[in-house]
Amino acid sequence: MQAFLNDPFGWIGDLLRNLLLTLGLPEWLAGLLLATLGALVLVGAVLTTAGVFLIWVVRKVSARFQDRLGPNRVGPFGILQSVADALKLITKEDITPDGADVAVFNLAPLLAVMSIAGIWAVVPFAPRLVGADINVGVLYFVSIGGVGTLAIIMAGWASNNKYALLGALRSVAMLVSFEVPMVLALLVPTMLAGSMGMTEIVSAQRSVWYIFLAPVAGLVFFLTSIAEVGWTPFDLVEAESEIVAGFNVEYSGMKFGMFFVAEFLHSFTIAALATVLFFGGWQGPGAETYPLLGLVYFLLKTALAWFAVLWVRFTFPRVRIDHMLALNWKILTPLILVVIVVTAIADKLALQLGWNQTLTLLGANALLIVLGLWAVRAYARALRRRTEGMEPTDAAQVMGAAGSA
Repeated sequence: MQAFLNDPFGWIGDLLRNLLLTLGLPEWLAGLLLATLGALVLVGAVLTTAGVFLIWVVRKVSARFQDRLGPNRVGPFGILQSVADALKLITKEDITPDGADVAVFNLAPLLAVMSIAGIWAVVPFAPRLVGADINVGVLYFVSIGGVGTLAIIMAGWASNNKYALLGALRSVAMLVSFEVPMVLALLVPTMLAGSMGMTEIVSAQRSVWYIFLAPVAGLVFFLTSIAEVGWTPFDLVEAESEIVAGFNVEYSGMKFGMFFVAEFLHSFTIAALATVLFFGGWQGPGAETYPLLGLVYFLLKTALAWFAVLWVRFTFPRVRIDHMLALNWKILTPLILVVIVVTAIADKLALQLGWNQTLTLLGANALLIVLGLWAVRAYARALRRRTEGMEPTDAAQVMGAAGSA
């Protein structure tokens, strides 16, 4: 019993391996079957959670933000509403528009789900519980996550619909752009941990979480990740009020459902990644002794980070695309470049001079925040002085040009 409590996942794996070897299977085949079973269990758990529970939670949370009840008829507290919706999508007609590129059109939803589910292979849920503990986990996350953007482009291009094409082109302008500061933000925890492995990054946060050492980098990663999901205020790839649901407008039935599940799963995935990279992952009192407790810590931190994502979605309106790109290229990208340089210098100074690393890095980030707010305030004051005394039409043109810039 004590062996199970100390390493329950390893105990189950050893039990299954011994069972397969007892049946006379060779060692390599037993290992292959266990790896396949582990992958199926992981993907099944992730997709089931996203398809049933996460969608129900999003509906309930949005209902509370908007002062209404949400689903409350099908099952206790409406928990089976997602099951009813899935059955409805399965029975709906599968439509392929005339002139569409059939192969690309049908492949896009599969890639959308695969790209998000594949990220979970390198997420450490608890001590000794990770699908693939590779030493380039951060690089793998960036690589496999880019396939989701490719799926959106493929869906819009192959649909033979101008609204879908416009949504795909917006994805090129927005998603690809926001990947730049997001990847740069990932350099900060990688630099502090001295490794690109997810497990090593979590282990390096045993004494202090990186959100306290690099809060600005954590904020940049959080904002750019929301943009990667395509949720409000960065939902220009869908934009129902402008381009009729955008890139997936021609999809029906389970093909639409797969995009739907991929979107909700992606929102939860970025919360899990933020937990791993900046909130200590499964770290907590007693987590290394009892891995199940570490899994509880990981899920609680991820749930809190995901609630913050939902809070942003149901609070802010959609941002105009020129303002959004200006935020990316003129604020977030220069800011994270400065953060990388300042973090490297502060970390080196703390090491060389014997200063407290936490206080040094936190002070450097506080100085960056103060200087950034001062720069924004100075810019706003200069813009206000330019518009004072102008005619209303001229003032509107100046403000529009400033927003476009």
